[in-house]
Amino acid sequence: MLDVPAKLSAQVRVFATGNGRKTDPVDAHSVALAALRAPNLVRVQVDAELVVTTMLVDRRDELGRARTQTVNRLHRLLLELFPGGAKKFLSATQARALVATTKPRDLVGRTRRRLTVELIAELETIDKKIKTADADLREVVVARGSTLLDLHGIGPSGAARLLADVGDIRRFANRNRFASWNGTAPLDASSGEQQRHRLSRAGNRRINRTLHIMGVVQLRNPTAGRAYFDVKKSAGKTSMEAMRALKRQLSNVVYARMLADQKRRERQAREGTRGRLCNPA
Repeated sequence: MLDVPAKLSAQVRVFATGNGRKTDPVDAHSVALAALRAPNLVRVQVDAELVVTTMLVDRRDELGRARTQTVNRLHRLLLELFPGGAKKFLSATQARALVATTKPRDLVGRTRRRLTVELIAELETIDKKIKTADADLREVVVARGSTLLDLHGIGPSGAARLLADVGDIRRFANRNRFASWNGTAPLDASSGEQQRHRLSRAGNRRINRTLHIMGVVQLRNPTAGRAYFDVKKSAGKTSMEAMRALKRQLSNVVYARMLADQKRRERQAREGTRGRLCNPA
């Protein structure tokens, strides 16, 4: 099985008969032609560890979305329960302490308070599951031999998402190809003498989000990313332009780290095999 880039199959489809219409049979035919004629395509191999990592990180993302939904519903009820309202981001402990300060006597108020307490209990349950999921992901990432967790702004979920979606980092010839794949490489939008670039909406949006979170965390702390952002701002870039430039640099950092991890893992595997051959049981 070969990994055929979507852009490559799209180019084949454009030049095929049928006016470039996109249907399942046309897509299959375009992919097959690209696989037969394009050189240096990466051969896909099923990695059981990465399959497990994908399942775990998908579950973690589902829990994150469920928590956001629960917090939003809880916030709406608290706004109705307290005349002064409540801050938007509340932990389960803070929400429970806030609810304990009010005991409405009317039917509507009592019902609203009961529903609020139920949502707080749901939030506590989700938080426990998220904590367990993060521990599982951290264990998987460390067992893989990855050092992505050492990078500032990448947690267990982000590291696991990078490992699961990227797979073999060598399938990207260089860091520029990796940046194009994850959508952090800006697109040239120059016209005449005006030289400018615009945001790319293409690429793997889950990895793009991971890099965005990494950038936001670095901006909140005195890091190399914060210093790079400030330099871009002082050079006349807008905040959005400086953030895009930062994400591009973080993509390079992640690429270099994943490449180094894979080389070390392959070297250790070779040394282990050599040791078993030299010292048979």
